Amino acid sequence: MDKRIIMPAMPIPLYDEVDVLVAGGGPAGVAAALAAARCGASVLLIEQRGYLGGMATVSQVPAWCPFTDHKKPVIRGIGLEILNEMKSRMEPEFQQLWRDKLDWVPIDSEVLKKLLDDKMIEANVRMLYHTFISNVLHREGKVEAVIFHNKSGTFAVKAGIYVDCSSDADLAYHAGGQFAKGGEEGELQPGTMCFVMSNLNRPKYMEYCKEFGGSLKHAINEAKAKGTLNVVRDWAGISWVNDHTAGFNFGHIFGIDGSRAEDLTRGAIEGRALVHHIVEWLKRTIPGFEDGYLVLTGEQIGIRETRRIIGDVIVTADDFMDCRSFPDDIARNAYFIDIHMAKPTSGMTIAHLPAGESHGIPYRALLPVGIDNVIVAGRSISTDRATQGSTRVMPNCFAMGEAAGTAAALLTKQGLNSTRSMNIDELQKQLVRQGAWLGNEVHAKYGGKDAKR
Repeated sequence: MDKRIIMPAMPIPLYDEVDVLVAGGGPAGVAAALAAARCGASVLLIEQRGYLGGMATVSQVPAWCPFTDHKKPVIRGIGLEILNEMKSRMEPEFQQLWRDKLDWVPIDSEVLKKLLDDKMIEANVRMLYHTFISNVLHREGKVEAVIFHNKSGTFAVKAGIYVDCSSDADLAYHAGGQFAKGGEEGELQPGTMCFVMSNLNRPKYMEYCKEFGGSLKHAINEAKAKGTLNVVRDWAGISWVNDHTAGFNFGHIFGIDGSRAEDLTRGAIEGRALVHHIVEWLKRTIPGFEDGYLVLTGEQIGIRETRRIIGDVIVTADDFMDCRSFPDDIARNAYFIDIHMAKPTSGMTIAHLPAGESHGIPYRALLPVGIDNVIVAGRSISTDRATQGSTRVMPNCFAMGEAAGTAAALLTKQGLNSTRSMNIDELQKQLVRQGAWLGNEVHAKYGGKDAKR
């Protein structure tokens, strides 16, 4: 029996026609929209929540991953601009502590939300919050329109270039793109429900931690052995916004595919239950947390891995380990390969690059095969699974998004809607002019100034 329901044909109003449509308002989408608008393109940014920031705000990820290769910043341009402006809006004590630091800087999601709103308004980026893409009209390898839905109804928008920063490559998926997902058996990294606590006593906690190497590893392992704490890893990421408030990246929920609503629902329910369990343990066990109060859990469980596009080139673990550069590099990555266990019995996969080293991310890795007017930026670019465990983090997403938005604007200014018509020299030159870091060779070629710190 066919259980499908056939919808009658219906006319869909054309909401707008723009140079660049950006799908998704996480770090990649933020940078793409700002870059495109600053280069003179008309931009519409569609975001399904009521604010920007992606995992940093939606899922309360408590800290930025490193912007440096341990010697110099490799993530610069718009990403570094936003990091530094966020710090400038924080409390004076926070500014003093983090002024010269670019790695693992704590995030205040409310400060970040307001900052990103301000940035979009300054750049004249049009935004639609509470809006999600429901379909894509495409023909012969070209997207003709994107269909979106919100409280006002169902609408279409047309663009010269479409930039997919949806994290799960939703736009490319609906346009018929090709994908890989997870490992050889379809396994995916687990999700984490991050959370925020207040009414803490940081000095007391830090004094306690001195006995055990500055972390909770000893206490977690002891509690696991006693059966009083139900977590898999003996690690807790704690990022202090001030002496009384901290964000936590602590615990895993397994078997979550972030491209499935059913899994996101289960992740939300199980994630919140685990957070309450962890908070009760922290208050009962850890000095400085006795009077702690759970302020907030993520609106969505944090997702590390879903779809990866099959692009014109696939960046591999060998490229990562060899610190390879590509002729069409549009960003550099120095973050370590960080693949969390797919099952409670699995292990972590971690591989670091030497200090001062990085590898290139080529423009071709942002181009989904078979689609000629879509650029994908963020954790769903074309890599193998190991490399995705490195490129997926938020600073990298800023860099990839800035490149995607810049390319989209340059193409539309020339009246082009084929992403493969991009003049790479022109793109690299513009990115260097904007302050992006593409490596010493490219920097020297276009006269960029090294911002070593």
